[in-house]
Amino acid sequence: MIDTIIRSIIIYLPSYVANSSPVVLGGGTPLDRGLKWLDGKPFLGSHKTIRGCVFGILAGSIIGLLQGNFFGGIAQSVGAILGDLISSFFKRRMDFEPGASVPLLDQLNFIVVAIILSQPYQHTSWVHILTILVITAPIHYAVNYVAWLLKLKSHPW
Repeated sequence: MIDTIIRSIIIYLPSYVANSSPVVLGGGTPLDRGLKWLDGKPFLGSHKTIRGCVFGILAGSIIGLLQGNFFGGIAQSVGAILGDLISSFFKRRMDFEPGASVPLLDQLNFIVVAIILSQPYQHTSWVHILTILVITAPIHYAVNYVAWLLKLKSHPW
């Protein structure tokens, strides 16, 4: 069981790195440049930045390259960032402020899209997919708590 958990984390490490890198490497110009959606609310919000997206995808892709699965790493990284952007879009529609927590949406959005986009490049078993889906929420909470303790995030979620 422990071997399956460790292997699942290793397989999906590019998506984890891509998802967490913008906290440290992001900032700057918002990706949506302050544009509003049809409802008059921000498209994504100020916390989703060009630099964060670029460095997130780059960092995760480097992990994929180091693992010998460059295209899988790119797909996971793009999927992780895209999944996070999709949840931000929906959170803005539901009037959640940037940084507000929406349980499960915040923890699983990035990994679900990363799994979907990377399947053509790595053909992961269902055991590893189910394992990563189950363990991602607790790992996400733990990593965010540590980032909060290190003053990298303003909230422990």
